[in-house]
Amino acid sequence: MVLDLLADSLTPQEIIASHYPQITLEDIHACIAYGSAMSHERFVAVALEPVA
Repeated sequence: MVLDLLADSLTPQEIIASHYPQITLEDIHACIAYGSAMSHERFVAVALEPVA
């Protein structure tokens, strides 16, 4: 959820204030690191041309 909020252009401070007051900036950094690590484990095929 944190990564989704970051992708929606919320700042870490906004996420903490509005959605998850129980977490810290370090927790958000951990979410980013986890998302990065998970992206190394997966391959997502992207169509280069529209599918008819």
